[in-house]
Amino acid sequence: MEELAVSQARDHLGEAVNQVQYGREMVYLTRHGRRVAALVPVEVLEAIEAAEDAEDVAEAASALAEPGPDFPLAEIRAALGIPPRTR
Repeated sequence: MEELAVSQARDHLGEAVNQVQYGREMVYLTRHGRRVAALVPVEVLEAIEAAEDAEDVAEAASALAEPGPDFPLAEIRAALGIPPRTR
């Protein structure tokens, strides 16, 4: 993993992208010596997104399985002051 100052990244973006794309490495972008962003291979980001999606689906399924009262949409719209739908 390499660290690259944002000010240097402006001049070396193509090289950094090649390092990530072809070298399968991550490049951290720093500002004043602190990591502020990262360039990562797209496969890594896609894996993170897929894991987040799976977690969201699991949480939604869990929430749907919880017991609780059902409220008709018309009742909710009325409570929020939203006019009924017209077709």
